[in-house]
Amino acid sequence: MGAIQAQEYRDSKWGVGLRMQRNSLSERNESSAATDSIIEQVFNDGSILRTHVMRPTWHFVMPDDIRWLLELTAPRVHTGNLSIYRKLELDHDLLVRCLDVIVNELRGNRWCTRKELGEALAERGIFAQTQRLSYILMYAELEGIVCSGPRRGNQFTYSLLDERAPDARRLQRDEALSELTRRYFTSHGPATIQDFTWWSGLTVADAKNGLEMVGSNLDMETLADRTYYFAYDMVPISFVYPSALLLPTYDELIIGYSMFNKSRTGGQDISQPPLFYSMIVSNGKIIGSWRRTIKKDLVEIEIAPFSPLNQKDEEAVAAACRRYGEFFGLPVEIRVKND
Repeated sequence: MGAIQAQEYRDSKWGVGLRMQRNSLSERNESSAATDSIIEQVFNDGSILRTHVMRPTWHFVMPDDIRWLLELTAPRVHTGNLSIYRKLELDHDLLVRCLDVIVNELRGNRWCTRKELGEALAERGIFAQTQRLSYILMYAELEGIVCSGPRRGNQFTYSLLDERAPDARRLQRDEALSELTRRYFTSHGPATIQDFTWWSGLTVADAKNGLEMVGSNLDMETLADRTYYFAYDMVPISFVYPSALLLPTYDELIIGYSMFNKSRTGGQDISQPPLFYSMIVSNGKIIGSWRRTIKKDLVEIEIAPFSPLNQKDEEAVAAACRRYGEFFGLPVEIRVKND
């Protein structure tokens, strides 16, 4: 996929888990190959990294991909951030000073929290709190100086990218553009050029150039004056048990596309942007939203269907809830919210 949005860390781990192979899809065995603890471990090991890339938000990326993705997409993010840099009085010279401080603090695998880096900057006479610190650290991520380190309890740390991913690939720009275009349309297709530019943060010209380079490896269909691209080997979806999914907030199935319309929500008119919701999908359509409360010995899940569920959907949603509980190794209590 290239990258998976990871703004909400716990939810994003579930998004990764949803895409991992299950041991069995049979009704008798609902065991999942993915658990929260497994994904937490590989994140702490550095097998998955988290950084600002593409759009100005966090994404999970693989260590091998992090450099070429940053070099391809970071200039556009910097351009979008210019007005905020100016508002926060973060000029080029000051940001270079900040990078020097950060590198000195982190060198030698000395992983530091956001607070610790803010304190180190303050000791050098650089005000770095709240939003100003956020944009200093984002700048360091976009410049390929830092990325995620292992968590310290529930706190995130930063690491030098050179130390965390020393063997990260570097690609020429056209090669990187071709690679990202291919990955997007094979993992998100059928999708449009507009979808790709929204997801990647690249320009329409870049998207068209990318498609020219990889177009021979993609199929296409035009519906209602919109052209959709997808992999040649993409097969029609065959829904198997369980057919319902509990999508996390900012899931790629929603955030990965520029348009969201009533056809995807079964005709339901949603007053707020659905990409900020945790949605329930059944047989390819969004049928409601959900929220969870994780307790020490229980996961409480409240589902809010757009309309009353039929028996088949009810069973599929219940199975999806149990799978979520399995991910955390906890039993599930399900409540249905009826307006």
